Amino acid sequence: MKHNRIYLAVGILVLASLACQALTGGGNEPVVTTEPGNSNPPAVATQDTGGGNTSDSGFPMTADAYNITEIGDGSLLYYTKLSLEEVMAFYRAEYTSKGYTERELLTVVSDGVFSMVFDGDPSGKGVVIQSVDLGDGSRTVAIRLEDV
Repeated sequence: MKHNRIYLAVGILVLASLACQALTGGGNEPVVTTEPGNSNPPAVATQDTGGGNTSDSGFPMTADAYNITEIGDGSLLYYTKLSLEEVMAFYRAEYTSKGYTERELLTVVSDGVFSMVFDGDPSGKGVVIQSVDLGDGSRTVAIRLEDV
């Protein structure tokens, strides 16, 4: 039962993020890129995903990030082909190298879904990272600052 609540919460987060993007009309002029391993259809990103590892909002992204959506409130949503373990390892390495600490009590991993929080942002807020396996070899990654 608890697993269903986690799926529901992460699903609502992803849908709310996409709805906010649709209602606000986006933040930047989109740059058309293609999804890794697929020459069509094109994916829309707010920046070239070829070598960039940082979003416009300042959050680090995996090197293979695509369909990048900068939400108007400073949040980030993107897709990756990396596994749950690889994405978590990426963010642990990125944030610990910057002096952030993982709030391990809030780290949750369950059936292809994870949520983790890092403390140390200059804003005083926690960096919340959540991801959902989409079942097609890709996953979403959502990042935001939040009072936790």
